[in-house]
Amino acid sequence: MGMDKELRQHRDAIDAIDDEMLKLINDRARHAQTIGAIKGGGLVYRPEREAQILRRVKENNPGPLSGESVAKLFREIMSACLALEKPLKVAFLGPEGTFTQAAAVKHFGHAAHTDACASIDDVFRNVEAGTADYGVVPVENSTGGAVGTTLDLLLETPLKVCGEVDLRVHQFLLRKPGATANLVKVYSHAQSLAQCHEWLNQNLPGVERIPVVSNAKAAKLASEDETAAAIASEAAAEVYGLDKVAENIEDEPNNTTRFLVIAAHDAAPSGNDKTSLVLSSKNLPGAVYELLAPLAHHGVSMSKLESRPSRTGLWEYLFFIDIEGHHQDEKVAQALAELREKAAFVKILGSYPAAVL
Repeated sequence: MGMDKELRQHRDAIDAIDDEMLKLINDRARHAQTIGAIKGGGLVYRPEREAQILRRVKENNPGPLSGESVAKLFREIMSACLALEKPLKVAFLGPEGTFTQAAAVKHFGHAAHTDACASIDDVFRNVEAGTADYGVVPVENSTGGAVGTTLDLLLETPLKVCGEVDLRVHQFLLRKPGATANLVKVYSHAQSLAQCHEWLNQNLPGVERIPVVSNAKAAKLASEDETAAAIASEAAAEVYGLDKVAENIEDEPNNTTRFLVIAAHDAAPSGNDKTSLVLSSKNLPGAVYELLAPLAHHGVSMSKLESRPSRTGLWEYLFFIDIEGHHQDEKVAQALAELREKAAFVKILGSYPAAVL
């Protein structure tokens, strides 16, 4: 009976805490509604404000829950509160079950309305047309490298980058349940095929690898063909009713994909930001060195440099660069002003909070 009494005490305490949490969460929601009314028709979602909140709760978290777990809980609370003001429509590279959808949910929470698009181009078009408030697109993978389509569209679009999402990626080999036919082909996105290249060489050396527009599309094709398999996510297995034949087949154990959030606006300074830009150098000796010198001169750290052939002429290159800091920060603004004098072309793609989760 002593143990029952002790358990009852703890359960009663949990019930009281749950009641208090329920009250506080709804108090928070009412404040969010009031802020929405004060802003009128202004922006509902402020990426810099959410990033500041998530950083604060992680830093102030006393445990025993991990900082990441606490931040995930607060993400969902903020997502639900935002939906009271205006449910956000978020376009992503579909169909259902892609890693891009998982990244969209990770960043915006489950209360956002995620809309599947057939291609990365369609994500950009929907956001430009205003049929979606935001878009989420893959930009690079730690194993497979840059996503060229996204880089090309960032150059061409008037949209801005307002956020980033880092997603740990686990790949699964999926097949139709009960399939007994010989496996002759594997469908997947080109990036995922690259991420599993060595595993495929060792385990399926004679099987044709067929790149398709998304992993979810690969899962759909595998669900219709007993001779096919797909490399896709666990979520895709559930959506399309496939068996997981092999798990975690990515070659790199820390395989991570980075996604960008695009919108008609970027973000205000949050205190821990990145700025993405694209440059081209003048056709002179030492031009690339001169291109990067302003960053070093003003003490601006560069976290990424990706070269890509320009479509305007043979052997001309564009440089996609990520730097630490916001374009409104004094030293970043000074470096950008000097860059504009030295570069043949400069476009700021956006400033945004560094990924928190």
